[in-house]
Amino acid sequence: MEEIVYKTESGNIRVVEKMLVSKLFEDLREKLHFDFLVTDGLETRYLTQRDLHRPGLALAGFVELFTHDKIQILGNTENYYLLSLSESELKHSLEKVFRFDMPCIIITNGNKVIPYVLEFCKQKSIPLAITNVSSTDAIHLITGYLDEIFAPEISVHGSMVDVYGIGMMFTGKSGIGKSEIALDLVERGHRMVADDTVKIRRISENILMARGHNNLRHFIEIRGVGILDIREMFGIRAVRVQKRLEVQVDLQLWDGKEEYERLGLDEQTGKVLDVSIPTIKLPIYPGKNITVIAEAIALNLLLKIYGYDAAKEFSDKLMQEIQNKNTKKKNLQNYLEKDFE
Repeated sequence: MEEIVYKTESGNIRVVEKMLVSKLFEDLREKLHFDFLVTDGLETRYLTQRDLHRPGLALAGFVELFTHDKIQILGNTENYYLLSLSESELKHSLEKVFRFDMPCIIITNGNKVIPYVLEFCKQKSIPLAITNVSSTDAIHLITGYLDEIFAPEISVHGSMVDVYGIGMMFTGKSGIGKSEIALDLVERGHRMVADDTVKIRRISENILMARGHNNLRHFIEIRGVGILDIREMFGIRAVRVQKRLEVQVDLQLWDGKEEYERLGLDEQTGKVLDVSIPTIKLPIYPGKNITVIAEAIALNLLLKIYGYDAAKEFSDKLMQEIQNKNTKKKNLQNYLEKDFE
């Protein structure tokens, strides 16, 4: 794979530009059980995007919008259409399509390869494979795989914990206590995802998935103690491989001059890989129980997901109380104005 790394203020963003076709077939061989008919080009052709294409219109002759740079899927529909053509029509149709340079062709549903397709693939050195898996399932598996490969990724210095099912990432200056909070949460029954280095991928338009570095996964460093293996100490239930990132808690040393959110009506958000996520600036000082507060943050977010916003509910009740007092005051004033005794 060939990657590009962009340096930003929040971290280095890694983006995969292209990947050898051979890697796709190697990684998905067990799931799709490929039978290779043409292997030429496996080590020279590249995939440059996550999308697939079914060349139905191109086979029918409309190639003006043919996205030939994607994996081409020939399913039942394409196969039956080609078999319905006369030999001259079939050859003409395929000649028109094979003018374009395609990364590879996958035949699904266990359909038999049409001789002309095999011949053109050999001539053009285009990898050709057959799978017994249906078109729908094959497209789902391949797309999911490519989504992960081509997803932009950023590495963030912090700790990631699953708290009551909410993916919570703790950030802050080095030595502020991120790892200690993660350890305390694990002790209380929550699950650690990553410590020190959190790798975050944008797997869709607004979904961020976080995991640890392969070499650091489930290890945690506590200053003055050293390296701890969370999985060995607390068991497999205390860790997880990855978790969706849903809230960021930015730990900050208490500053009396700084203004902090008091009611929670103005929800602060930050951007990670251009995806907005709730961000809480949490001031800390000796004796403050950050672990309990982290649990409260997770539970409060769950309530919001289910449609209950405590801050808004409090504000509405306060406004209602003020209106009731104003109404009582007005009624009393009206009564006194009409008292002629």
